[in-house]
Amino acid sequence: MRISRPIAYIVLYVTLYAAFGVASPFWPKFFETRALTPQQIGLILGAAILVRLAAGPLVGILADLLGSLRLLLATCAALAAATAAAFLLANTFWLLFLIALVQAAALTPTTSIADALSVNAAKPEIAGKPFEYGWIRGSGSAAFVLGTLVIGQLVSHHDLTPIIWMNVALLAAAAGATALLPRVTIQPAPHDGPPVLADLRGLLKIPRFRFLVLVSALVYGSHAMHDAFAVIRWSAAGIDTSIISVLWSDAVAAEVIVFFLVGPALLDRFGARGAAALAAAAGIIRWSIEGVSTSVLVLSILQPLHGLTFALLHLACMRMMASLVPSGTAGTAQALYAFGSALATAALILLSGILYARFGATAFFPMALLCGVALPCAWFGFSDIRDRSTDAA
Repeated sequence: MRISRPIAYIVLYVTLYAAFGVASPFWPKFFETRALTPQQIGLILGAAILVRLAAGPLVGILADLLGSLRLLLATCAALAAATAAAFLLANTFWLLFLIALVQAAALTPTTSIADALSVNAAKPEIAGKPFEYGWIRGSGSAAFVLGTLVIGQLVSHHDLTPIIWMNVALLAAAAGATALLPRVTIQPAPHDGPPVLADLRGLLKIPRFRFLVLVSALVYGSHAMHDAFAVIRWSAAGIDTSIISVLWSDAVAAEVIVFFLVGPALLDRFGARGAAALAAAAGIIRWSIEGVSTSVLVLSILQPLHGLTFALLHLACMRMMASLVPSGTAGTAQALYAFGSALATAALILLSGILYARFGATAFFPMALLCGVALPCAWFGFSDIRDRSTDAA
């Protein structure tokens, strides 16, 4: 059965991100039910981060070399489903450790390759009648939230096996959904020397691409303090857990709204440069105020800024990618983009622990400073970009 291009991508993103939603929040608890100590759980999670940092760029480069992004995406999703099922058979630390690392390596490239495919397909010259990438990515965020809510009703403290079965089913569905995607013709990039090095050199020679990676690393990385210590700080201030969950949900809801509605409109109005600068400015405001206030009213106003500091910046970067990056290096470019922000986030999470222990809430101010550095980089580094909004002006 032939389905439209946007629907095919929505099916892919919904199944893929729902798989993340049903499992990601619960893996530490699942490992605990396998009688692992907190130190062993921390070792698994930390090692998985290192594997993700390596696997994303390597698989993205491989996808471009093979010229078959759909095949690599299907393979990674299927392997991730198989390793999730293998968790049910594992009861020792080292076996769980090995399975977790293989799954991390398989899962990490899926989002980058999916973005490479959808951003390429959304180009007017490829799509004919273009569709909006934000609708596709927004459907994924909504599916993540829905998956988390549904699985929360199915599991108990002593029985977490439903997360395995739902994760397996959804990842298998995501692998199958790649067959629905229309073919995108990828023109191989001309190579001067070894293909991998030539692709990397070609991308890094593009000034605007370098700024894109820098700005995204600074702004996404600035979330580290919030992600690691916001809930701890709010709890210490006496905010009830039910209120904390609502505050956290506000941020995710804002992300979905920006992906679907606000973000595309802002991009069309201000272009990628203006949108990226706005995201950085929102980060300055968000982290500066969060460093001095735990008022529920203030936090309820700040949390929706996540729609700008994450979703709007992501849309701006994808608009940049569509204009700057040749189709033949799309997988490599997406992998470098993801690698830069992941590396910055990992480093800043480690630094956040030191800063928060020493300075408390004022440790949020360096995160605002990172966004302050990102603001002029976004404004001047994205200045020559020609996207659909400026073309139409």
